[in-house]
Amino acid sequence: MSPLVALVVGLLLGGVVAATVIIRSRPDLGRFSGDDPGSPAPEAALTRRLVDLIDPAIVFVATDDSVLLANPAARALGIVRGDRLLVPELLAVSHDVRRGGSSRVDVRLPGDLVGSGPRLVGVHGVRLDSGTVARPGPVALVLQDVTEARRVEAVRRDFVANVGHELKTPVGALALLAEAIEGAADDPEAVQRFAGRIAVEADRLGRLVRELIDLSRLQGGEPLPELRPVDVDRVLAEAVDRTRTAARAKKLDIVVGGQPGLVVRGVESQLATAVTNLLANAVAYSAGESRIAVGARARSGFAEIAVTDSGIGIPRADRQRVFERFYRVDQSRASSTGGTGLGLAIVKHVASNHGGSVSVWSEEGLGSTFTLRIPLAGPVDPPVAGPRSAPAPQTLENERS
Repeated sequence: MSPLVALVVGLLLGGVVAATVIIRSRPDLGRFSGDDPGSPAPEAALTRRLVDLIDPAIVFVATDDSVLLANPAARALGIVRGDRLLVPELLAVSHDVRRGGSSRVDVRLPGDLVGSGPRLVGVHGVRLDSGTVARPGPVALVLQDVTEARRVEAVRRDFVANVGHELKTPVGALALLAEAIEGAADDPEAVQRFAGRIAVEADRLGRLVRELIDLSRLQGGEPLPELRPVDVDRVLAEAVDRTRTAARAKKLDIVVGGQPGLVVRGVESQLATAVTNLLANAVAYSAGESRIAVGARARSGFAEIAVTDSGIGIPRADRQRVFERFYRVDQSRASSTGGTGLGLAIVKHVASNHGGSVSVWSEEGLGSTFTLRIPLAGPVDPPVAGPRSAPAPQTLENERS
């Protein structure tokens, strides 16, 4: 391997010592501009091509802060214009490297540089020779986009913290109820009451664990099964059947309607779970003796499954957050509704895994409409006029579209 190639590889692998030795033995590597009027040495041309082909962004910065070399990945980030670095934080890193010899730091790049929003890059800076503070040498900056990695780390930390918080409530309640039963051994009525509360908390804990497992699978813990044609009518029937008992307990009617015969490509069990969660949410936040409408229609290549209730509605400030894990509009109602704060998050991930989306329209005091959009399996024939077993739901969202 030529000294120049070894230098680049050494930099990328963190071989600071090897790179320094090479620079000392090759004074002609003082600049990497490639603008020498003479024909470039074969090894120099090979090294330059290697630098250009490498995925991480690489920038060589001279002692006067001019850019000696920037590979295409660096210029694609928009951090270099001509022979100048445009990001002051990167210049600050190069200055620190000249003083200290090496540095690793995360730098946030402004969104207007690359046109795709702010990006976070991990920067590894290395001094390319044994220069002193009085006579510093050139610096190499290797940049790697770590935006997604840092986001995933933050999500994981928040997820673990939220899970711990949510599990503490039912587990703590079970412990206290067990102590209460032990202290009320001579009072059968109290024991029965406490035992009933234990059953409620155990059911809540079991539901939380099941939904955590479902969410973990949907977020990539397991590969998505093969998408197959799924009859939307069957999905709606299954979801209604799962929630009918809870609806009857609150004297709620579930009305099914819409366009029949729609077929989507997906995983039937996941789609049924998503619609069930929407219906369960509608049941939980609806007053007694009212109606919940669920139906589907074809629109713009998607099957739109809408669930409409006339419940308490969602405040404007909370509408975009209801799909976050563990988020609840009213924490004080969490224990009365029995919700875990994961149902709508599961709906969002099911929609995302199927190439679709979920949205909400809501007004306080008027109710809410959640619309799940899933790509159709193919062209759909126009609906045939004729009687249906139940009227099509006139959802609030449809009235406003």
